[in-house]
Amino acid sequence: MIAKIQELLAEVEQLQASNVDEVEALRIKYLSKKGAINDLMADFRNVPAEMKKEVGMKLNELKNKAQEKIAALKEAVETQDTGADDMDLTRTAYPISLGTRHPLTIVKNEIVDIFSRLGFTLAEGPEIEDDWHVYSSMNFADDHPARDMQDTFFVEARPDIVLRSHTSSVQARVMEKQQPPIRVICPGRVYRNEAISARAHCFFHQVEGLYIDKNVSFTDLKQVLLLFAQEMFGKETKIRLRPSYFPFTEPSAEMDISCNICGGKGCSFCKHTGWVEILGCGMVDPAVLEANGIDSSVYTGYAFGMGIERITNLKYQVKDLRMFSENDTRFLEEFTSAN
Repeated sequence: MIAKIQELLAEVEQLQASNVDEVEALRIKYLSKKGAINDLMADFRNVPAEMKKEVGMKLNELKNKAQEKIAALKEAVETQDTGADDMDLTRTAYPISLGTRHPLTIVKNEIVDIFSRLGFTLAEGPEIEDDWHVYSSMNFADDHPARDMQDTFFVEARPDIVLRSHTSSVQARVMEKQQPPIRVICPGRVYRNEAISARAHCFFHQVEGLYIDKNVSFTDLKQVLLLFAQEMFGKETKIRLRPSYFPFTEPSAEMDISCNICGGKGCSFCKHTGWVEILGCGMVDPAVLEANGIDSSVYTGYAFGMGIERITNLKYQVKDLRMFSENDTRFLEEFTSAN
C-alpha cells in the first residue's frame, strides 16, 4: 500500500496540463469517486491495524498534494494569455457606466423598509384583476364613479376583468386567505384612465398598508403614520389628519405633513399653507371585513395608501410625473448617490 502511495505521489508531482479539459481529465483520474486515490481509500480497510496510522497519514498527504497540484494547474491554464484571437475588437474602448436604481424603486424600498421595521410583511398580487377583488370586496357600490370607464381600464369582452386601479385588491386577497392578525404592506403598479400630464399619468405606483387584529384603534393608525412621516422626511416633520371619505374605511382621513421645503412656514410648493397631502387612511369598514370572511364583531383594523410618485416628488422635488417613465438617463443619473 505504501509503495503504491509513493508511486502515485511521484506521478502527481509530475502532472502537466495545457488546457482546462486536460486539467479536468487529471482530476477525474486521481480525485473522482472512481479515481486512483479513492480506490486506495476504499482499500484502506484491509490495512493491518498496526500500520493504519502510517498509511492513513500517507494517504492524506497524497490526497492533499493531488488537490493542490490540480488546483494550481487549473489556475495556470485559466489565467494564461489566450492571445489576440480571443479579443473582442467590436467592444467600446470607453468604460461601460453602471446603471442606478430608479428613483421610484429607491423610495419604494425605503417605504417598505420603514414599515418592515414596524412588523409589516410584504404582499403582492396580480395587476390584471377581477371586479370582486378590486371593487366589490372593498365596499364599492355598483354605481360608484370609480367603476366608470373614465377611471378604470377594462379588458375587452370581459367587463368583470380590469387593470387594478389600486393595490387594495392585494389586501382583499390576503384577507380571504388569512385570519387576523394581519399586518401587510402592498406595493405595486396601478392603472387609471386619465389624461397624461405633469401631474397625472395613466399608470403610477402605490403602497398600501393593512393591519387587522383585536382592539386596533385610530390612535394606533395615527402613531404609525407619524413615525413613518418622521422616518421618511425628518424628525421635525408634523402630521395632521383631515376628515375624508373612502368606500372601504370608516372613519376616513387624508393625511398632510408639514412642508419639508419651507418647514411649515409657507411657500409656493405647499401653496403657502405649510402643509402637503401625502396619503389617505382610515379604519377598515366592517362591511369590508365581513365581505372577506373576517368577523367584524371580534376584529378591527386600519388601512392606508400612498402614491410612490407623490412621496418621491416631495423627497426630491420632481415636478413632472412624466419624467419617471421617460427613461431619460440624464434624469436617472441624478439619483446615483441615493442608491
